[in-house]
Amino acid sequence: MTRLVPERPKMRFGVFDLDLQTGELRKSGVLLHLPPQPFKVLALLVSRPAELVRREEIRDEIWGTETFVDFEHGLNFAIKKIWDTLGDDSETPRFIETLPRRGYRFIAPVETTWANGARQEVGTGLALPGGTPQVAPLQKRWIVALTVSVLLGLVVALVALNVAGLRNRLLEATPLRSAMTHPRIDSIAVLPLGNLSQDPEQEYFADGMTEELITNLGKISALRVISRTSVMRYKGTKRSLPEIARELNVDAIVEGTVQRSGNRVRITVNLLHAPTDRHLWAESYERDLHDVLVLQGEVARSVAGEIRTKLLPQERIRLASTRSVDPEAYQNYLKGNFYARSWTAEGFKKGGANFRQAIDLDPTYAPAYEGLAEVYSWEAAWGVQSSADAYPLAKAAALKALELDETLADAHAELGQIKFAFDWDWSGAEHEPKRATILNPNSSNAHLYYGWFLTAMGRSDEAITETRKALELDPLTPTMNLQLGWVLYYARRHDESIAQLKKTLDLAPDFGYANMELGWNYAQKRMYPEAVAECQKAVSLMPEEQVTLRGCGNVYSLAGRRKGALMLLDRLKKLAARGYVDPYNLAWLYDGLGDSGHTMDWLERAYRERSAGLYAPKVELWSDRLRTDPRYQDLLHRMSFPP
Repeated sequence: MTRLVPERPKMRFGVFDLDLQTGELRKSGVLLHLPPQPFKVLALLVSRPAELVRREEIRDEIWGTETFVDFEHGLNFAIKKIWDTLGDDSETPRFIETLPRRGYRFIAPVETTWANGARQEVGTGLALPGGTPQVAPLQKRWIVALTVSVLLGLVVALVALNVAGLRNRLLEATPLRSAMTHPRIDSIAVLPLGNLSQDPEQEYFADGMTEELITNLGKISALRVISRTSVMRYKGTKRSLPEIARELNVDAIVEGTVQRSGNRVRITVNLLHAPTDRHLWAESYERDLHDVLVLQGEVARSVAGEIRTKLLPQERIRLASTRSVDPEAYQNYLKGNFYARSWTAEGFKKGGANFRQAIDLDPTYAPAYEGLAEVYSWEAAWGVQSSADAYPLAKAAALKALELDETLADAHAELGQIKFAFDWDWSGAEHEPKRATILNPNSSNAHLYYGWFLTAMGRSDEAITETRKALELDPLTPTMNLQLGWVLYYARRHDESIAQLKKTLDLAPDFGYANMELGWNYAQKRMYPEAVAECQKAVSLMPEEQVTLRGCGNVYSLAGRRKGALMLLDRLKKLAARGYVDPYNLAWLYDGLGDSGHTMDWLERAYRERSAGLYAPKVELWSDRLRTDPRYQDLLHRMSFPP
């Protein structure tokens, strides 16, 4: 006769999964070590959520009735071990509540899943598809007990409503209320969400959801939120949370997982006080992919509520979006971001194709147009396309994005960059990034683009302030560190620029652009051996990058290395024979060679072609000979620079 073994379900609470069949506890998919006795105690408490489990019951169930002395010590040890593993504590419990001298109660929502796919979320009354599970007698008892307990609790709650309301109003009037529950949190980082889909092809989806959560939290002006590019450095890291918090200079960290099954998406998030690695809150959210935008706003609002961050009325509105999106269009949008963030010509090509596919599937989805605008802008800036070809397409896409959603901060920032680099619309180039920083104070790109504008106008102190804001939001990205070095160079603060560029190389030792800009600074200080050494390193790292060839060719000329400068000029001309080369780059190099005629010829061509590089001639460190040339002064006049 075959003995029937009762089915043992899997249970989920917060970011934790408890498998009673295998005896395993996992956090965000990572296996945790919990000794057998504490595991049994945890399993017993989780199997009876919201119910007081008396100490005597725990003793009889796990230790037996004849081990009272060992039991007291063992239970205290087991509870402490569980608290340590879950990041819980007795003063502000999130999972296990202590009822002195009586027992313990598991207070977090629990979702139970049986092998046949049936699920039950205790406390919600929501039975999810998959059939009705066969419940063992013990399970039936605690379900009945829980039902009675809930009904009695409702009666008691109704009777005590006025008293509780008065008590809550008094507590809310007490300044110490939030301090008693959570430490003060003014800054936060969202670590890359783990991909639980067991499909490497879905990695773009997890990365995309991370970025969207960062963007939503970034709309909260009272909170400093670290940008995507800095947090992505911690993908798969084994560093401790306090260490990460120190490096990012944040008070709190959000970590979690994303699981996609068909058109269902589940996000599990966990909020931690970063310096102490103390768990503050955890929750799971599940929606249909059509409603993924609603899901993202819901998660951001929950995090804001948990850390007691004050939301302005307009911020509440922005986070309460109810728009649905075509699932396939949204996936193409995430793929577009994934490819475009590689910052390569091939990545721009693939990213642009995905954005266009997203637009074809959902012509009303504004972020896809913004992504396309960004791709075209970067293709112009990197010389993949000419400015005359790329920027009009970028502008049309950015304007369409704003027509569909005027509150899209990134689209305002991108439009400002286009007005700056292509239209030479200096008023619009200032207005758009400022508007973006109002809509999303944590947009590092908006602060960066505004810093570019201020640099080009010669407003150096403001430019440095704005670029430092961008760096505070994106502290570990080499390109953002490089940008501060660039702004300091144009402010003629060469020693500060050198120090900043050395920090950049500490982050990325083979980042040739930093070596190139070091060469610029050393040349301005007439430290020519150091300047040449840095440029030799830059050219060896990027032998066909036109900005490097022009910049280092100029340095070689200033250092008296005319032969080396002519060699780099020849490389630029060969590149021009194979593809597009920005005329501004040739002008730079000819100025270093002392050839004013060719310099002005190439500057005039850059003017006619609306060169992506021709945006800062007012502050460019040209030779004094060129700056006093009447043709050069006429060029500035035609570009309508403000006095």
